[in-house]
Amino acid sequence: MKLVLRFLGFLFAAGTILFVVGVAAAAGLLWHFSKDLPDYSQLQDYEPPVMTRVHAADGSLVAEYARERRLYIPIQAVPKLVINAFLAAEDKNFYEHGGLDFTGIARAGVVYLQNFGSSRRPQGASTITQQVAKNFLLTNELSMARKVKEALLALKIERTYSKDKILELYLNEIYLGIGAYGIAAASLVYFDKAVNELTVPEAAYLASLPKAPNNYHPFRQRERAIERRNWVIDRMAESGFVKAADAEKSKRSPLGVTSKSTSGHIFAGEYFAEEVRRELYERYGEKKLYEGGLSVRTSLDPKLQVLARKTFIQGLVRFDETQGWRGPVSKIDIGGDWGVKLAEVKALSDVAPWRLAVVLEVSDQSARIGLQPGREPGGYVSKERAVGILPLDGMKWAKTGGKPVAKVNQVVNPGDVVYVEPGKTEGQFVLHQVPEVSGAMVVEDPWTGRVLAMVGGFSFDQSQFNRATQALRQPGSSFKPFVYAAALDNGYTPSTVVLDAPVEIDQGPGAGAWRPENYEGKFYGPSTLRFGLEHSRNVMTVRLAQDIGMPLIAEYAKRFGVYDDLPPYLSFALGAGETTLLRMTTAYAMFDNGGRRVKPTLVDRIQDRYGHTVYKHDERECAGCAGKKWEDQPEPSLVDRRQQILDPMTAYQITSMMEGVVQRGTATVVREVGKPVAGKTGTTNDEKDAWFIGYTPDVVVGVYLGYDKPRHLGRGATGGHLAAPIVKEFLKVALADKASAPFRVPPGIKLVRVDPKSGTRAGPGTERAILEAFKPGTAPPDGYSVVGGGDTPDGTAPRPEGRSWGFGVNPDAERAVRSGTGGLY
Repeated sequence: MKLVLRFLGFLFAAGTILFVVGVAAAAGLLWHFSKDLPDYSQLQDYEPPVMTRVHAADGSLVAEYARERRLYIPIQAVPKLVINAFLAAEDKNFYEHGGLDFTGIARAGVVYLQNFGSSRRPQGASTITQQVAKNFLLTNELSMARKVKEALLALKIERTYSKDKILELYLNEIYLGIGAYGIAAASLVYFDKAVNELTVPEAAYLASLPKAPNNYHPFRQRERAIERRNWVIDRMAESGFVKAADAEKSKRSPLGVTSKSTSGHIFAGEYFAEEVRRELYERYGEKKLYEGGLSVRTSLDPKLQVLARKTFIQGLVRFDETQGWRGPVSKIDIGGDWGVKLAEVKALSDVAPWRLAVVLEVSDQSARIGLQPGREPGGYVSKERAVGILPLDGMKWAKTGGKPVAKVNQVVNPGDVVYVEPGKTEGQFVLHQVPEVSGAMVVEDPWTGRVLAMVGGFSFDQSQFNRATQALRQPGSSFKPFVYAAALDNGYTPSTVVLDAPVEIDQGPGAGAWRPENYEGKFYGPSTLRFGLEHSRNVMTVRLAQDIGMPLIAEYAKRFGVYDDLPPYLSFALGAGETTLLRMTTAYAMFDNGGRRVKPTLVDRIQDRYGHTVYKHDERECAGCAGKKWEDQPEPSLVDRRQQILDPMTAYQITSMMEGVVQRGTATVVREVGKPVAGKTGTTNDEKDAWFIGYTPDVVVGVYLGYDKPRHLGRGATGGHLAAPIVKEFLKVALADKASAPFRVPPGIKLVRVDPKSGTRAGPGTERAILEAFKPGTAPPDGYSVVGGGDTPDGTAPRPEGRSWGFGVNPDAERAVRSGTGGLY
């Protein structure tokens, strides 16, 4: 008996010693691992990288920019269905345990013993809290030390934060594949839905992904993905989160994953989106752009953007096709499966409805073509092979050697890879080629400077160079309105007469003489300023610039934002300096709005990740907008403190004269719009660029065409023939449902009937008289004084000493023509 008691005492003592040693060892281990634990308090101020989203004016998504595609969503906004799906899949006892699930640990231990010696990976028993500790504070290292630290951190996190806070951190941090971080981004990427729109099978699929997203890829591992999703649905049913009948129905549903692009979401808006991205980068830096979670509301009008791109591309193609056929994109062997070979040819992704096709057979009157097959979401070439007919009528434009096409094989042959577009007859196509000529188009609100649409070239996929904002080009005659505005602002009227006759400009020692010429080589003698602008008379503009002085014109050019520092040479009065289309379009907007300074903008408002507005373009003040309730106070009014850079009456005079450009001048093609339009054409030296900038009371549109490496476009390639038709087609559609509205006449302007040729007051028998705009104190002349008379023809100022006024051919005018030194007439 004593022996038994002694043995039991020994066991007790040994057990006690072992217990104390174990406790001491455990305490030592805990102390050892605890001293190096990361600071978990940082979770309180957690700000994960969140993607920046760019929206159009109507709220539609334009683009997203991020290193980690994430949208942070508070736990209160996460539907119970989604929470339950993740709890069923990852941690069904989440709301019961204190950070460690000992039942799960025991279960994992049993499975480990059962699989001991096999190559199977041990089953995990990590709770959601442990995953938060690992994802936020630790590495993915597979070691006992990391697991101990993970457990210790989980216990500390549970004591510090609520369950909802822990779950919020988890649901926003986890990587769910295809570049999506967090459930909000994953919901958009996989299903193009907000989280509150997810169904049971969709929520279950997202909940199946945290462990290994690539193993359950929706396209490359579809069967495994469905199997894993159904497993989660079963767990949801076991936990009582869904009814058994609903679970069975959900398991029979297809995966339903969509392939959502991460680039621009508005077709044709790529140049606009990239310009916004550059602006955000310059304003906030790279980190804020890609991680700051900015919400950007832009000025983009999606309907106008699509229309602008369509009309602009049609204009480019229309001109390019007059230059003839340059040959196929490439050539492939059509033996075997031509579809696989054609799929390897890089096609421009943003030129729909154009498609790449390969010529399979050729006859005299048509060619049989195979269309480039698409790719499955997993990246595999589709097995479908679509074919069509390319008739001779679909390639009539493709002149070869300057001769009309008589047979199809004069243009294409088997194996040629070409671009085609569906024709009017089903199954038939039209031949196209990527234009060599390029250019840009800008649509702007003249009252605010908001850019409503922007096209920076034929294809963003082909070239990301934005010709609307980055290309420096000579505007040619489209600069002339600023010369005339400077004159009108300084005592001249639209009826002032200038001599249109040869002139020779002495450019100083060693530079020789400059003899400016009119485009068609003709001269019209003494003519009004209106005639000079309407018909884009170069020599008249030079004489006018010589009279008012280039320093004044340079000051106006800077005031309008066309040039920062215009050299004081007379050739620059004809648009010889380089500027951008956006600058020119904005400058015309200031004519349109009555002379108010506007800044071009693509961004209306920027908000940070918390919804605070950090930038707003509209700087107008709203007096009285802060009232909490109506107490018979005056209506709120906007206070516009923008600078008045041009007399509103001058702005109207220029607008009226540029209406004449459309009605009688170099842009008569725009008359087809059928509504008031003002504008000016521009054609540069050697016809290298063709411009037209036109506007209505509510919109201004600028277009230029030219080769990226400037070269001759061809004889007759003027702004009126190339650029103006594009603006015409755009305005016809854009204004189709809008009432015709005249340009607003500012107070003080007098509208007087005049003879458009002489500028004199119209009489009863005057044919085609027009209404001319005059400022107070000015009027059209009733006649012309004889050379040597004392007053100017328009009655605005005394005749400058030594200068002759007159109309028609008189001795002084003839003398000026002969000598080439004539001045203002």
